[in-house]
Amino acid sequence: MAATGRDVPARSATADREIVISRAIGAPRELVFEAFTEVRHLSRWWGPEGFTTTTRAFEFRVGGEWDFVMHGPDGTDYQEWITWTELTPPERIAMLHGEARDDPNAFESVLTFEPDGAATRIEMRTVFPTRELRDQAVEKYHAIEGGRQTLGNLAAYVTETVRKGAEG
Repeated sequence: MAATGRDVPARSATADREIVISRAIGAPRELVFEAFTEVRHLSRWWGPEGFTTTTRAFEFRVGGEWDFVMHGPDGTDYQEWITWTELTPPERIAMLHGEARDDPNAFESVLTFEPDGAATRIEMRTVFPTRELRDQAVEKYHAIEGGRQTLGNLAAYVTETVRKGAEG
């Protein structure tokens, strides 16, 4: 009998332009989601290891913007801009991320927050305008490792928040 291909997982039409990173975080979904909704949280954990963030403007709503600078450990500043395109608390956040509002190379990210027992599984799916831009992000900016480190920073931050809440 010939294989029909029905049992083969469908390949996303954007697979060659995307990066997908996920992580289980030992905290309730509402808390993990909240860490994205308030700048007082984001500024404490956003970015890869060794990076810090300075926010110039922040409004967490569909159409709102987060205008910020990431400061690399080597002293390099990276101008960053995000606009929120979809918010479904506490399940999903979609955003457009670039260097500035009119960045033609801006990429789309969707974050999903799924309960996993007492923990939360977060998935960050990023789709770039072209495969070349995805490859550049991976090779030049180490986007996969940076994304893993960012989610690691988030996990450490919310886990510490849960621990402090249980003690206090």
